Amino acid sequence: MSAPKALKAETREKAGKGAARALRREGKIPAVIYGGKKPPVSISLDGHEMFKLLHAGGFKTTVFEIDTGAGKERAIPRDYQRDPVKDTLVHVDFYRVSAHSVVEVEVPVHFLNEDAAPGLVRGGVLNVVAHTVEVKAGVDNLPEAIEVDLKGLEIGDIVHAAGVKLPKGVEFANDDPEFTIATIAAPTVVAEEQAEEQAEVEAEKAAEESGETAEEEGAEGGEAEASDEKTSED
Repeated sequence: MSAPKALKAETREKAGKGAARALRREGKIPAVIYGGKKPPVSISLDGHEMFKLLHAGGFKTTVFEIDTGAGKERAIPRDYQRDPVKDTLVHVDFYRVSAHSVVEVEVPVHFLNEDAAPGLVRGGVLNVVAHTVEVKAGVDNLPEAIEVDLKGLEIGDIVHAAGVKLPKGVEFANDDPEFTIATIAAPTVVAEEQAEEQAEVEAEKAAEESGETAEEEGAEGGEAEASDEKTSED
C-alpha cells in the first residue's frame, strides 16, 4: 500500500444541522474524526476536493493523514452520507488508525481472464453472487479490490472464498470458506429462469384480468337484479 494521502482540513467549533448547512453553502463538507480512545474532532473539508476523492475509486480503503490545523490525524473513511435528492456529499465519518490497526472494509470484486474460461467461451454465463466482499487487513495492506481469476473454469464451476488468492495480510471478514462469490451457469439455466419469470408475470396478469372480469360480472348482476326489482314493483 502507498503512504497515507495528505488531506487538508479545518477544525470547526459549531455543530448541529444549522452549522452544517452553513458550511455546505460555503462549498465545504462537515466531517468528524473519532475512535482510537481519543475525543472526536469535528472538521470541515473542501467540497470540490472531496468530490474528486470520492469518485476516484477506493475512497473507503484509503488511509488519510488529515491536517486539522491543530495537528495531524491518521484516519480512514468509515462512512459518508449523500443528499437523497441531489446525490451530493453531505458528511464524512473518519476512523482513527495507527500503524498497527486492523480494520474491516468493503471492496469490489474484479473478475479476470473471462476469455480464458472454457465455460464462458462455450456460452456459459458468469453469475456474480457477490459484487463486493468484506475483508480484514492491517491499514498498510488494505486492497482496493479483490481479484478473482476465472482461467480454466467450466460450466457448473463455483468460485468459493477458499479458492480466491488474497493479497498478503488480507483475509475475508466472513469466516465461511464455502462462501460463494460467483458461478459459471449454463445458458439453458438462464433461459429456464427467464421462462419461469415470464410465466409468473403472465400468471399474475391473468389473475388480475380474471379478478377484473369477476368484478364486472358482479356489477352487471347487481344492475340486473335492481332492474328486475323495479319491474316487479311496476
